[in-house]
Amino acid sequence: MSELEEVKRETGSKDRFLFGMPRLGTSIILGIEGWAVFTLYTTGYGLNEFQTGFALAMGYLTIAASQFLLGWLSDARYTKFGRRKPYLFIFAPILGISIIFLLLPKLILPDLNDKTALFLWLLIWDILFRASYAVTTPYQAWMAEVFSVNERPKVSQIQNTFNYIGNGIMSLFSLLILTDYVEKLETDINTAIPIIFSLPVIIFGILTIVLFYLVAFFLPTEPKYEIKTNMIENLKRIIQNKNFMLIIFMVGISGLAWTMITNTMLKYTEEALNLGGTDYLIVAVFLLVFIFIFLYLWRRSIDKNGKKPTLLYVFLIAAAFLPITLVGLIPMPSYLIFGIIFIIGIGAILGGWFLFPYIVYADVAEDDEKKTGDLKAGIYTGFPSIILNIFQAAGVFLIGIILEIPFNYNPTPTITPYSIGMVLWGPIASVVLIIAYFYTKKYVTLDFEWEKQIKI
Repeated sequence: MSELEEVKRETGSKDRFLFGMPRLGTSIILGIEGWAVFTLYTTGYGLNEFQTGFALAMGYLTIAASQFLLGWLSDARYTKFGRRKPYLFIFAPILGISIIFLLLPKLILPDLNDKTALFLWLLIWDILFRASYAVTTPYQAWMAEVFSVNERPKVSQIQNTFNYIGNGIMSLFSLLILTDYVEKLETDINTAIPIIFSLPVIIFGILTIVLFYLVAFFLPTEPKYEIKTNMIENLKRIIQNKNFMLIIFMVGISGLAWTMITNTMLKYTEEALNLGGTDYLIVAVFLLVFIFIFLYLWRRSIDKNGKKPTLLYVFLIAAAFLPITLVGLIPMPSYLIFGIIFIIGIGAILGGWFLFPYIVYADVAEDDEKKTGDLKAGIYTGFPSIILNIFQAAGVFLIGIILEIPFNYNPTPTITPYSIGMVLWGPIASVVLIIAYFYTKKYVTLDFEWEKQIKI
C-alpha cells in the first residue's frame, strides 16, 4: 500500500469534520455574492441590469482562469507545507477582504449616484473576489489525496452540511437584513450603512479567513508523492480523458441554469412575489428545514442508486419544477404560500446538485490514477473551471438581458411593474436542464467498476 493510501485509510470523523469547516464561510460569502449582489446593485444602488450582469460575468471568467491556474500550480510543487496549504495561507485573506468591499462600497465611494465609479467598483472587487475564491481548488483537491472513494460521499455530506448551515445564515442575512437595507437605499441611495448590515458582512469575511487557516494548520499535510509527468503532459492527458471532458460540458451546460437560479431567486421573491418583512422570515425557516431534509435524501439516493441515476433525477425534478415561476403572472392577494413552495423547491434541487461536482472530480482523478499511477487531483479539480465559468458567465450575462426585456407587467396594483423576464427565466432554465438531462444520460459515466469492487 502506498504512503498516500495509508493516509487515506487513517482518516477519521474528526478529519472529515475539519475538512468540511471552510465550506461554512465560503457558502455564506459566495451565496451572498450569487444571491444578493445582483439585487443589491440593481434594485438598491440603481446600477442597470446589463452593467451588473457584465461585471459579474467578468468575475466568472476570472475564476475560470484562476481556478485552473491554482490547481495546476498546486500539483506542480511540493513544499514543506505540502502542495495545497500554501495557497490557503495566501488567498484566504484576499477572499475575506474582497467580499467586505464588494458589499460595502460606501466605505470608500463618497457618492453612489456616480454610476461609472459604482460599476468600476463592482467590476474590480468582483474580479478580485472570484480570483481569490480559486483557493477552493487546492483546498478541494485534498479530498482525493486524503479520503478514500467510500469516504467521499460522507465528506461531501459534511461539507454540504456546512454549506447549508452557511446558506441558512446567508439566506437569513439576505432575506431579512440585506433586503431591508435595499429598501432604505431605494429611498436614499446615500443612506448611512446600518450596523446590522455592515457588522455581519465584516464577520463573514473574517470567518472565511479563520476557517481556512484552521484547516491549513490542523489537517495533516498530504504525503509527498511523485507526479511523474510534467504539467503540459498532464494537461494533454486530461484533455484526452473523454469521459472527463464530457463531464465538464455536462457541468457547464447545467451551470447555465444553476447560475440563472442563484442570481435571480432573491430578486424574484422580492419583485415578482412582493415578499418582505416577516414573510421572508417564514420563507427562510422553511428553506433551512427542507434543505437539510433534501441533503440527506439525495445523499441516500447516491448510496442506493448511484451517482448518475441520482443526478438524472435532480435534472428531471428541476426541469419540471422551474416553470413554476410563471405562477407570478396570476394575481393573488398574497404570494406567501407560493413563495414557500418556490423556495422549498429551489432548496431541494440545488441541494441535489451541489453534492456532485467535487465528488465527481475526485473520482475521475482516482480513476486516472488507477490507469496512469499518478494522482493529479489539483489539475482535475481546477481545469473544469475554464469551461464551467464560461458557461456561468454566459448564464449571468443572459439573465441580465432577460431581466431587461422592455415589457413590464404587474399582476396587482400593490406590486411595482417588473420586466416580464422576471417570470420567464424559470421556463428558460428548465429547457437548459432538459438538454443537460439527455446529454448526461447518453454520454456521461459517473459510476466506475472499481468503486463497486471497493464497496464489496
